[in-house]
Amino acid sequence: MAGRMPPAAALMDAVDMRYRITDIPEELLSALLDNPYESLILIDKDGIIRFMSSSNEGIYNVSVKDAIGRHITEVSPDTRLHLVLETDKAEIGESMVLKDKKRIVARLPISKDGRIIGAAGKLMFLHPEKLKELFERIDVLEHHIDYYRHELNQLYGSKYSFDNIIGQSDKTRAVKALAIKAAASDSPVMVMGESGTGKELYAHAIYEAGLRHKNAFIRVNCAAIPNELFESELFGYEKGAFTGAHPKGKPGKFELADNGTIFLDEIGDLPLNMQAKLLRVLQEKEVEPVGSRTPKKVNFRLISATNKDLESVISKGKFRLDLFYRINLLTIQLPPLREVKEDIPVLINHFLKELTRDRKTYTISDQALSAMMQYNWPGNVRELKNVIERAMIVAKGDSIAFEDLQFSKQKSFGNGQHLFSKGTINLKQVLETTERDTLAEALKISQNNRVKAARYLGIHRTGLYQKMKKYGLD
Repeated sequence: MAGRMPPAAALMDAVDMRYRITDIPEELLSALLDNPYESLILIDKDGIIRFMSSSNEGIYNVSVKDAIGRHITEVSPDTRLHLVLETDKAEIGESMVLKDKKRIVARLPISKDGRIIGAAGKLMFLHPEKLKELFERIDVLEHHIDYYRHELNQLYGSKYSFDNIIGQSDKTRAVKALAIKAAASDSPVMVMGESGTGKELYAHAIYEAGLRHKNAFIRVNCAAIPNELFESELFGYEKGAFTGAHPKGKPGKFELADNGTIFLDEIGDLPLNMQAKLLRVLQEKEVEPVGSRTPKKVNFRLISATNKDLESVISKGKFRLDLFYRINLLTIQLPPLREVKEDIPVLINHFLKELTRDRKTYTISDQALSAMMQYNWPGNVRELKNVIERAMIVAKGDSIAFEDLQFSKQKSFGNGQHLFSKGTINLKQVLETTERDTLAEALKISQNNRVKAARYLGIHRTGLYQKMKKYGLD
């Protein structure tokens, strides 16, 4: 068995030194390597221990004298130090369990004249209490990271999922099913529909169920950004790009959405010059911040929405046809509420529960429900929610009556007759006409299935039969 090589000689023999250190006394080098604050092992190309600092004796339960000349695996069976000889790759900051305690180690290959001549292993934290202190600090940092990740999700995450889409009509079910399929892909999606139909809700739900749901969701309202700010908002800018720019620059929305999803709401309002630049981003997968000549690669999923008829806008020369084809790969057309009136009772019950305060339970009278079923809802689901919320505030009790409802006075009801026309009105006659038309509509929707009609209206079958008899609909 070979004797112990002096520490300085071992280092001189093992390490390919760029500068000679012969002027440093061997006594000083020995003290540097073999001190109680360091833990170092040197092995040769065959894995034989050529040097071990005395601080390792308590860690490996072996004296330096007995360790020198033995293979490293005999002293430390779980070591990977000898494997570094084969891979020629350093392993920095790796964890290793020694005497039931987690340690952090560094393993470094040593070469000379282009060939491996050995390896060095070092415990980065000799004293376990120091390592414990480090892990405690890491725990605190991870806690902070979790907190800021949560805050970022609040800012850039989704608010809704498919569970928030309420409705039982065939059209609503079909649209929801298509959206679920769209979520499973990574292709661009266009959500179209009138104002208040829930385009943003669907965009959030598609993102939440999609492949990128763990990354950012960046919403951009194209109708709310001034023309002169579009480029800097979408593409970002470098420091000093223009007067008033942030001194450190600012990332654009596309860069923030990297590996995530960007939602361009009201894309029909995007200026023509920005449409050309958006098309380039989609084609090249890169953005060029204002004031920079170096493009940045981006990878995102695009969801867009509009309440406009884009084909009509294209015919007027206000929207690019090539961009339309690029963003319109998957189209989700949301029906207006007037076309899915069987969803109204379900939505009413949902909003009554959602908007309830102080655990108060609200109901809705038959007359109020009949009027709401007859109304055409030009503002769609958003208007329905507003009407319900106002009615809950002004209601005298826990039941919403017809007089608690406030509809848009400029819009007509389903029968084409204006509810609040000039002159005297007979409230009883209006209510009866509205109720009869609503019953007829429910029976039509349900194809004369009285069970379904009663469910749509939120009333018992007995009540439905009585009303049908009253209005001669039986």
